Amino acid sequence: MITVRNLTKYYGRSTALRGLDLDIGAGECVAVFGKNGAGKTTFLRILAGLARPSSGSLKISFPDGKKPRFTRGAIGYLSHSMSLYPDLTALENLRFFAGLMHAPADDNALIQRMEAVGLGGREFDPVRNYSRGMQQRLAIARAFLHNPSILLLDEPFTGLDQIGLEVLENYIRRAVAEGKTCVMTLHDPAQGYKLADRLVVIEKGAAALDVLKRSLTLDSFMEKYRQVIG
Repeated sequence: MITVRNLTKYYGRSTALRGLDLDIGAGECVAVFGKNGAGKTTFLRILAGLARPSSGSLKISFPDGKKPRFTRGAIGYLSHSMSLYPDLTALENLRFFAGLMHAPADDNALIQRMEAVGLGGREFDPVRNYSRGMQQRLAIARAFLHNPSILLLDEPFTGLDQIGLEVLENYIRRAVAEGKTCVMTLHDPAQGYKLADRLVVIEKGAAALDVLKRSLTLDSFMEKYRQVIG
């Protein structure tokens, strides 16, 4: 589904990605690891269409031959920045973003989305009154309003409370069971090992390790991971 060849990204004199090659199949769940500055977020932003590579190529293909315009609408992106409107209520936030995504904006459907992330009964509270964990849960609900085929999650568990952690883990498992493709960046190798089918480590802007989870235990993966990142 996703083909990346010799992907490079420069920011001035800094190199975020340096000839990254990667193939991701439809329905795969891929966990991407690496130190801060390794290029993980840049890679996801390019996949999401929010940044352009300096060189190299990225191709996203669907079995039914959907056009590039459809591809944008098939992607759900959850970033570090929640980008919610604090003076609006949670329901108003979802209403607004549903309109942007051309997703169903019926209040009952949106309230069900909030209940699914443990925010039932707080629909009419201004987002500024939410804790960080609650805001992150609302951001999860917003990111997947349009039922995307490809999930791009940038450090999705950072700042989550326990309810949010369980909600997101269950969502990822359910999405993968439904055949959706998931690419997530993580700091915690054990968490990635638990959720993903495939484990990729980016070091200095390139894929230094790319393995299937079924081919090794967590301990053996951790040993390889430590060897790569030093």
